[in-house]
Amino acid sequence: MTEILPDETERFVRAMVTETDETLAEMEAHGEEIGFPTVGPEVGAFLRLAARMVDASRIFEFGSGFGYSAYWFAEALPEDGEIVLTEHDPDELERAREFLARGGYADRATFEDGDALETIARYDGPFDVVLVDCHKRGYPDALDAVAEKVADGGVIIADNAMESGIQDFETILEILEGGDPEGADEDTRGIAEYLLAVRDDEAFDTAAIPLGEGIAVSYRR
Repeated sequence: MTEILPDETERFVRAMVTETDETLAEMEAHGEEIGFPTVGPEVGAFLRLAARMVDASRIFEFGSGFGYSAYWFAEALPEDGEIVLTEHDPDELERAREFLARGGYADRATFEDGDALETIARYDGPFDVVLVDCHKRGYPDALDAVAEKVADGGVIIADNAMESGIQDFETILEILEGGDPEGADEDTRGIAEYLLAVRDDEAFDTAAIPLGEGIAVSYRR
């Protein structure tokens, strides 16, 4: 977790997450061991809830790492559902395969090794849920590539809307409030441009939720 939420609020949100299974606990420990950031159980529980609320049967992830967020999503999918994981690191993708198999979800997962933008170009929609959690400078391109493939009543969820360790939140906020600061790095500007685009797109209703490192949730009308 970051400093987005006050300590007591963070404790409250965490206390509301149902107990995770052994595989998720292993995944969380693995992420801490190798220093790989995950969305965490608070955001994970929200992802699962969002998938259930839209009765998702198809999910696409821009960036999957070793499958932590996909595992939360997979719990909400029907047995004949599909989640497409994308990851440029084949070792991480293999770990994702192992973890999802351990949880009994590998049969509803498709594992795509390589660039997520190239992968989404090969897929037809609609997708009920899309998670954007790739390189921050690539968020606007991800939105362009997938917006028309989101089902009516589906959602796009962007992680790291506020923080990630490589972007500057104050600069993002300044841009969202109408400023044009000089010297914004590519990752910061990528997040800001994504948020502006999806906020102002009449096809979506978007809200920011201060969980984890901040998520932006966009509902396709």
